[in-house]
Amino acid sequence: MWKDEQLTNLLKIVRQAGIEILSVYSHTNKYNVSYKEDNSPITEADRLANNLIVDALKKLPSNLPILSEESEDVPFGERESWEDYWLIDPLDGTREFIRRNGEFTVNIAFVRNGVPEMGAVHVPVSGVTYVGKRGEGAWRVEQDDIVKEIHSRTLEPPHGSLKIVASRSHHNDPLVNLIQDISKEIQVEVVSLGSSLKICLLAEGEADLYPRLAPTCEWDTAAAHAVLKAAGGEIFNTAFQPLKYNQKTDLFNPHFFAVADAKFDWRKLFGN
Repeated sequence: MWKDEQLTNLLKIVRQAGIEILSVYSHTNKYNVSYKEDNSPITEADRLANNLIVDALKKLPSNLPILSEESEDVPFGERESWEDYWLIDPLDGTREFIRRNGEFTVNIAFVRNGVPEMGAVHVPVSGVTYVGKRGEGAWRVEQDDIVKEIHSRTLEPPHGSLKIVASRSHHNDPLVNLIQDISKEIQVEVVSLGSSLKICLLAEGEADLYPRLAPTCEWDTAAAHAVLKAAGGEIFNTAFQPLKYNQKTDLFNPHFFAVADAKFDWRKLFGN
C-alpha cells in the first residue's frame, strides 16, 4: 500500500465522482444526450462528475491549474506557462456509458512539465480503481479496499503470442492493417474494450499492446498513462518518443502505441 497523501486524495475524489455518475446510470435507461462541436456526446453524468472533481481539486492545498474536457477552454498562451497542473476526464467512454456496457471511467492526472507523474482511473460499475505515481508504483484497488500492487508484463523471447487491446468504438483500416502485419510475425489475440480501461489492462499485466491510430485527446490518456508508467510501461508516438502533454495549441494526441514492456524493441515488430 502506498503512503502518498496525494494518491489517497485522488482515490477518494474519483470514487466520489463515480458515485455521481452511477446516480444517473442506475436510475434511467434513457439519457439526455447532447453533442459538442466535435460531435462527441455529453450527458448529465459528465457534468455532475466534472463539477465534483473540479471543486474537490480546488480544495487541495496544492492549488494547481485544472484542465478538464468539460470545463471552459484554456488558451495555450495561458497554459503553456504551467509547470504542474491537473488534467481530468470526468467520464471517459461516454459512448460506452450510453450503451450501458460498463466500460467507462473517471480519470484524473497530475502532469509535470508535460509528463503524467500521477494518475487515478476509476471504474464506477465495478468499483475498481487504478492508481499510480512515478517512482512509487501502481496499484489496483477493489471496491472493498483490497489493494494489489500491479506491474506491466515483459516480452521475453521466445515470444509465443501478443495480446492486443483495441477500441470498441474506433476500429479503422490502419489499425486492421497493423494487426494483420503483426500477426505475420507473432500469434495475436485481440480484445476490444472501451475507454482508458485498455491502458489499465496493460498496466496490470493482462495485455501487451494498445495501438491507437485514431483521434484522442490528452485527457483521454493522461491518467492511465501515469498508471502505466508507474507499472513499467509507456505510451509512445509513432516515432517511438514518449507521449507528452500540453506542448501545443490543440489538445489532440498524435497516433500512439501504449505498450506494457517499454524496453522491448517494438520498432522491429512493426517493421520500422
